[in-house]
Amino acid sequence: MIAAVEKWAADDFRSINGQLEWIISNALKDAKRFKPSTEGETENNSTE
Repeated sequence: MIAAVEKWAADDFRSINGQLEWIISNALKDAKRFKPSTEGETENNSTE
């Protein structure tokens, strides 16, 4: 399984960690368990 992820990451010009993050993000979106934040928003929604 790791070899397949390594190959996929290389094909997409990503690191293995970046590829795993992308895979998990897509799985969460597909399961409707993740709502992407809007651009420029921080995770804790702090104000300046």
